[in-house]
Amino acid sequence: MTADSLDRDLAHLPADARWREWLLRIEAVLFASASPVSRDDLARVVGQGVSVDLLIDDLATDLHARPVEVVKVAGGWLMRTRPAFAPVIRAAADVGGQALDLREFDLAVLAAIAYAQPITRDGLKDIFGKEISRDLIGRLSAQGLIATGPRAPRRGAPYTFVTTNHFLTAFGLQTLRDLPDREQLEDAGMKTG
Repeated sequence: MTADSLDRDLAHLPADARWREWLLRIEAVLFASASPVSRDDLARVVGQGVSVDLLIDDLATDLHARPVEVVKVAGGWLMRTRPAFAPVIRAAADVGGQALDLREFDLAVLAAIAYAQPITRDGLKDIFGKEISRDLIGRLSAQGLIATGPRAPRRGAPYTFVTTNHFLTAFGLQTLRDLPDREQLEDAGMKTG
């Protein structure tokens, strides 16, 4: 069956069975996808005019007592294991390179990039009072958390750095607007500037 031949409307099924089939389709797509799936992409597997949001809500309800959940991140939805089960999975499964390898300073640099992007290495140096190594930038880039942004509009046009959709997904954010407010960070005891 190709996407063109997919019966999206399922008019031959009773309403309850049709809804259940659409729900299973959404679950299958989210289960199989390694990255967030947009509303438009999910709408391709259900009938015209069907509310993807309501299907997602029903799926989340179905999964409530299960070790997996549906989360909205990076402009779409993703199915992932609930954080409470992370130790169990690490103890018994080969999770390979899925875990982020970040030190405390790495997280601080990543946060600075997220809040100040696009930012140059000189901009990071101004924030931290020291040069940020190419190795650190390379590690964050290799993990898919940052990418090069537009060139800075100044002499030499240095590269800037920005966060990626993988950053949003890894930290459970829908958009950068979901980053904690700087005041919240300061209230929690973090120095932000």
